[in-house]
Amino acid sequence: MKVAVVGATGLVGTVMLKVLEERNFPLTELIPVASEKSVGKLIKFKGKEYPIVSMDTAIEMRPEIALFSAGGGTSLENAPRFAAVGTTVIDNSSAWRMDPDKKLVVPEVNANELTTEDKIIANPNCSTIQMVVALKPLHDKYKIKRVVVSTYQSVTGTGVKAVDQLMNERKGIDGPKAYPYEIDLNVLPHIDVFQDNGYTKEEMKMIKETNKIMGDDSIKVTATTVRIPVMGGHSESVNIEFENDFDLAEVRSILEQAPGIIVVDDVANLKYPMPKDAHEKDEVFVGRIRRDESSDKALNMWIVADNLRKGAATNAVQIAEYLMENKLV
Repeated sequence: MKVAVVGATGLVGTVMLKVLEERNFPLTELIPVASEKSVGKLIKFKGKEYPIVSMDTAIEMRPEIALFSAGGGTSLENAPRFAAVGTTVIDNSSAWRMDPDKKLVVPEVNANELTTEDKIIANPNCSTIQMVVALKPLHDKYKIKRVVVSTYQSVTGTGVKAVDQLMNERKGIDGPKAYPYEIDLNVLPHIDVFQDNGYTKEEMKMIKETNKIMGDDSIKVTATTVRIPVMGGHSESVNIEFENDFDLAEVRSILEQAPGIIVVDDVANLKYPMPKDAHEKDEVFVGRIRRDESSDKALNMWIVADNLRKGAATNAVQIAEYLMENKLV
C-alpha cells in the first residue's frame, strides 16, 4: 500500500502525515510530494526518513492512494494524471467539490456512496464538514428544512502566512499580511472573495456543499463566514428548522450516539465546546443545544472542530481508511 501525500510540507500536508502516523494507517511506503525546491529534502515518518519527490516521480511510482493538499490549480492539473495510472486521489482543494461527476465525502455522512470507479474524491470545505457531521443524524430523524449558520473561523484556515500575521501583530512586528486588515483584536466578516450576490466564496461553498453531501437540494442554507483571531479550530452558531417537531432530550441522545460527535453541553457548570478544546482532536464537538423559542420546530447548536484535522487532514485519511476497509482500492 503506497500512499502519496501531495503538498507534504504545507500546513495541511504536515497534519496529514501526523494523522496517518497517529491512526497507524497501514501503508507500506510513503511518497511525500512537494514543490521542486523541496525535492530531495527528507521527511520523517514513523521513525524513518523519506525523500520528497517531484509530481512526475510520484506518478511513475503508481501509489494506490494520493492525498492532495496543494491547491486547486495543482489538483486540476495533476489529480487526473494520478487517476490515469490507477491511483485513487482524495483532494482537499475546492477544485473538484462541485463537479457533478465527483463524490464529495464526509465518511460519517455519505461514504457509502463510494465505489471502485471513484478515482478522484473531493474532501469538503472545513466549515462544511463539521456542520454536516452534526446535521446528518438530525436530518435522518426530523428532516431539515432550513439552516442558518454563522462561523467563527481560525486563522489556520488561511495558512501559515495568516498565523504569522496574527502572531506578528500580537508582538508589534510589521510583517507580510494575509488579510487586508489587522486580525489581532479584530473580526473580519470576510472569508475568500466576494461574489456578485454579496456572499463570499466561503459562504457559497457551505451552501452548495451541504446540499451535495446531504444528497438533498431541498435543504435551504444561508451562511455568514467570519475570521477571528484564534488558532485551534473553527466554531459555528447553527440554527436548524425541521419539518417535524423534536424532543430536546432525544436530540441530545441522537447526537451523543452519532459517530464522530462529542456532546459538551452542561451550561450549569459552564461546559460548552471551545476551539482550544478541539485543538488536535478528530471529533466534532456540539453544545449549547436549545430550542429556538422564536420559531416552531427550530433548534440552536454550537459546533466546534479542529479545522486542520477533521476539517481537512483527518477527513481525508478517514476516506482512505473507508476505501481500504471496503476493498475499494
